[in-house]
Amino acid sequence: MIKVNNPNFNPKIFASDILEESIKCAQLNANTHNFDNTLNFIISDLFKSFPKYLKQLFDIVIFNPPYLPSLQKFTESNNKTRSDVSWDGGPKGIEVIMRFLCEVKDFVKKDAYIYFISSSKSDLTQLNEYIKKLGFKNEILAKKHIFFEDIILNKLEIEAT
Repeated sequence: MIKVNNPNFNPKIFASDILEESIKCAQLNANTHNFDNTLNFIISDLFKSFPKYLKQLFDIVIFNPPYLPSLQKFTESNNKTRSDVSWDGGPKGIEVIMRFLCEVKDFVKKDAYIYFISSSKSDLTQLNEYIKKLGFKNEILAKKHIFFEDIILNKLEIEAT
């Protein structure tokens, strides 16, 4: 990888995950590729552990959520394992995304872009209604069919009021 020094580009990059193991892996990757001094890592359930000084700071947020609907056995009991949080988006596959959308507005600037992945296996109708209700404009940037679903790349902007 070639790094280009641009004195006018000094990004503040934050990476977070609910799983400590995922953060440790990301830290190792950052160190391996000489990015360890440019990334800040936060173990957090969405934005719960983010410090207040980060509010209204972000220009771009990229979110790779758990977006698949819960398996029947999880909706009938509470037997999720820690690794299930990496794919289980809730009964309709959108519950984690909906929580994220409520919280992200506190951390982005008014002209920010928010990118996230969704799945055709989820309740996209309800998700899109919720996106509009929160005052976001959604643009689908890409869609790719993989195995049993379409993976969708969404770009959100806060609609001007």
